[in-house]
Parts: sequence; structure tokens; C-alpha cells
Amino acid sequence: MLVNLTDVFTNEGQVQELEASYDAETFTNQFGTYQIKEKSPAALRLSNIGQSKALVQGTAKMTFALPCDRCLRDVDYTFDLSFDSVVAPPDNAGGDVDDEDSAALMEGYHLNVDELINNELLLNWPMKILCREDCRGICKVCGHNLNDGDCGCDDFVPDPRMAAIKDLFNANKEV
Repeated sequence: MLVNLTDVFTNEGQVQELEASYDAETFTNQFGTYQIKEKSPAALRLSNIGQSKALVQGTAKMTFALPCDRCLRDVDYTFDLSFDSVVAPPDNAGGDVDDEDSAALMEGYHLNVDELINNELLLNWPMKILCREDCRGICKVCGHNLNDGDCGCDDFVPDPRMAAIKDLFNANKEV
């Protein structure tokens, strides 16, 4: 969704409060594409903080269905986003605004709310997602979810340091 910031940029001391919707139904990053289960509109506060500069403050809440990193079972994960960003129009002659960040969020005199929320989701993405702290994962042999019970597979892993001795015994074995 695009929000027009012309009034905020041109009127000193101007403050606008509004709600903006996040239009996407999925979110894609380097790990995959994820379905958004619930989302609330972003509550934005737009303030003029100088000549052709605006402070964008806001909050948003979103719930995703993300796979557990150990057992691959879907987990509901909620993001409570809170953000502050300084933006300027593309024709801003100078100032202390980070031009790359501002340019990515602005399309002319319009703030791209979807891009702002996407950036915040990337910054707040968890390193590891677990369905529970003691998740046992899946069986390496058959793929059974070990949280549902044991599968009965032989999970013995021989010590690799003993491989040379095992080869000696196998070579000298009588037939």
C-alpha cells in the first residue's frame, strides 16, 4: 500500500496518524515462502522532522505458519513489529537521511508500506524455530516424527575412530 507523504514533507510540525494495510498474503525470503495466517493493519504515525524529512513510526502484528527446524511440523509464530524510520522524497537535496534506505521505501512522494514491513520482517526473522524446547526431530532412517513416539529403527551409529579396527577384523575373518 502506498501512503502519500506530500503534506507531511511540506508542512513543518505536521503529524498524521493512520492505519495502512499490508497487501501480501505470503512472505518470501531466502529460506522460502511462508503463508500469513493473521495480520493486523499497520498503525503509522508520520511526523515532519525538518525540511523534506519525515519520521515514520509504527507497529504491526502478523502470525505465520512456520515449519519447526527439527521436526518440520507447522508452528504458529507471531511477529510484533515496531519500527522507526526517517524518510525523504527523492528530490531531497541533502541532509542526514540514509539515501539507500529512504529510496527503497519511497516511490516519489509515497511511502511503500509493504516494503517497510518486509524490511522489518527480515530484520526480526528468528534464527531457529522450534515447536517446543525439547523437540526430538525426525528419525534419520525412516523420517518418523520422534515427538509422536519411537519408530523402532536401529539408530546405532558406530564410532568412526574404530573403522580401521573393524576393517582388520573383516579382512581376517574366516569364511
